[in-house]
Amino acid sequence: MKSTLSSAKPLLVGAALIAAALLASAGPALAADQKDQKPTVSPKVQKQLHDAQEALKAKKWQEAITKLNEADGVAGKSSYDQHVINEFLANAYINTQNYTEAAKRLEAEVDDGFTPDSEKPQMTRAITEINYQLKNYDKAIEFGNRALKQGYGNEQTRTVVSQAYFLKGDLKGTQKFVDQTVDSQVKAGETPKKDMLLLAYSACQKAHDDGCVTHEMERLVTYYPQPDYWAQLLYGIRQQTSGNEANLLQTYRLMLDVDVLQSADDYSEMASLAMEQGDAGEAQRVVEKGLAKNIFTEQRVRERNQRLLESAKKQATADQATLGKQEADANAAPTGQKNFAVGLAYLGYGNYDKAIDQLTKSLSKGSLKSEPQAQLLLGIAQLKGGHKEEAVKAFHAVKGDPALERLASLWSLRAKVA
Repeated sequence: MKSTLSSAKPLLVGAALIAAALLASAGPALAADQKDQKPTVSPKVQKQLHDAQEALKAKKWQEAITKLNEADGVAGKSSYDQHVINEFLANAYINTQNYTEAAKRLEAEVDDGFTPDSEKPQMTRAITEINYQLKNYDKAIEFGNRALKQGYGNEQTRTVVSQAYFLKGDLKGTQKFVDQTVDSQVKAGETPKKDMLLLAYSACQKAHDDGCVTHEMERLVTYYPQPDYWAQLLYGIRQQTSGNEANLLQTYRLMLDVDVLQSADDYSEMASLAMEQGDAGEAQRVVEKGLAKNIFTEQRVRERNQRLLESAKKQATADQATLGKQEADANAAPTGQKNFAVGLAYLGYGNYDKAIDQLTKSLSKGSLKSEPQAQLLLGIAQLKGGHKEEAVKAFHAVKGDPALERLASLWSLRAKVA
């Protein structure tokens, strides 16, 4: 099946948003310094900085930049002088939309020892976003991770950092960052953001890492159980199980349950397999659903499936007439294979309590052709019967067949969102 998923799109951080964030932490501080009797600028640059501050107030940005560059070139200025120069220049460069130079000044300012701790969170987030916008992805990652580590990153910061990893081509870094983010969100009882999960999925696809792709798709169906995501998972498994009719039918059962059985051939094959394996009730239900959804659009295909439906109905009628006797015979049998067959029949007819009883007996007696098949069907019957906790336990107990173990894990996911 061709993928219908759209990859996560790069985040676009607007210049106006960046400017607003930066200006909040880059305003003129000269007057405040004098009022609070905190460090003051040295006489060597006092005139240039005073003139620059006045120019900033008057919104004469280029004039302010000229004065500040003069001050920046003065030898022997103090570290506090440099702090004020950087602060003022960041302000001026933002207002002239020279974000490259603004970022350089803010980066120098944030760690110079004079920036109040109360301003660092907003300034660090702003540096992260402006560097992302400038495609300086290493810097965006550096300051974004710093903000997150210090506890003042936010959802926007996490999005910027994850996309910075992806856009710089660090696919493993993308996966690792998203995994850590999602794990922390789940631990905190939060639902991971879909865009974040899609980004990790895109990174796995780009890295041609099939195991990673499957892992990310499973997380998507866990938190966003959309048909497209289920289809991505299950059509791949259908191809893997196509050589084993019993396992293929099990795959179709989950596909039908999550409503991703799409083609006329899928419906026909599932119904035929169910008939061959003694589940006329399921075959009837599958064809009836296909007809109701108008899946069989071609006349010859519709007629063929109509004949299949009539055969399934006839078999189901005959089967149900003797099902009580079959159950009694199965209960008296020393091994569990007859109980398995009766349990499968009850499951197909929607009698889930009876199906649970018979499948449980089949597993208890043993000597089955396929214990994993019986265990998986037991979980399905329990889930359909409204016993989610028991169903999940049954799915976890499916062992011995890798394909069925895989399906059981997906049924467990299904149980969580059903």
